Amino acid sequence: MQKPFQINRAYKEVQQITVAVDCLIFGFNQGNLELLLVHRGFEPERDKWSLIGGFVVNDEDLDDAAYRVLRELTGLEDVYMEQVHAFGKADRDPYERVISVTYSALVLKENYDDELVRSYKAQWFPIDALPQLIFDHEEMVEAAMRRLRRRVKTGPVGFNLLPEKFTLPQLQRLYEAILGEKIDKRNFRKKLSAMNFLIRLDEKDKSESKKGAFLYRFDEEKYNDVKHFSI
Repeated sequence: MQKPFQINRAYKEVQQITVAVDCLIFGFNQGNLELLLVHRGFEPERDKWSLIGGFVVNDEDLDDAAYRVLRELTGLEDVYMEQVHAFGKADRDPYERVISVTYSALVLKENYDDELVRSYKAQWFPIDALPQLIFDHEEMVEAAMRRLRRRVKTGPVGFNLLPEKFTLPQLQRLYEAILGEKIDKRNFRKKLSAMNFLIRLDEKDKSESKKGAFLYRFDEEKYNDVKHFSI
């Protein structure tokens, strides 16, 4: 068994590696799934597009660092976010050895601080029309999209991209935007009715037609009673 002083010396002698977090901030706008990117203002890769990220400081937990980065960019506090993957190729950053842990956040675009976003030279891009990204950020986007597509088929995470009240056409367009494919309207609504955690309201949205479409809201308590579902 190693003595304590030997273990402490081993900690000091091992290579020090910097840890960072990168946040993939998704929003939904007019039928398009969008990703918030930042125009990078420093080297390396200055003036190129990047995910928003930052380094984890010594007295900060990993999750706390991700929430701090998200809050600083969007001004939002209570946001659905989950860890996606760790990226640690030895040469991923030309300046030093950096391991980055990615987080996926789903935000309601009407709630984010537009002035704050502009101050960071940030911009929303459709997920299928992204500019070239720095380092391995394209791999990060691909990993986050794979996870989001898996999650949205079996859980209600997509509801975080919609307002509290929404129509079924809006919900279907959201699923189509995430999955990248058309969904049969009849089958989609049949599956939704079987889930029993959508509550139809006595209100209609008439922004798209004179007849209008009924508004719904998500019942989280009912969803918690459902073990599994599939879209």
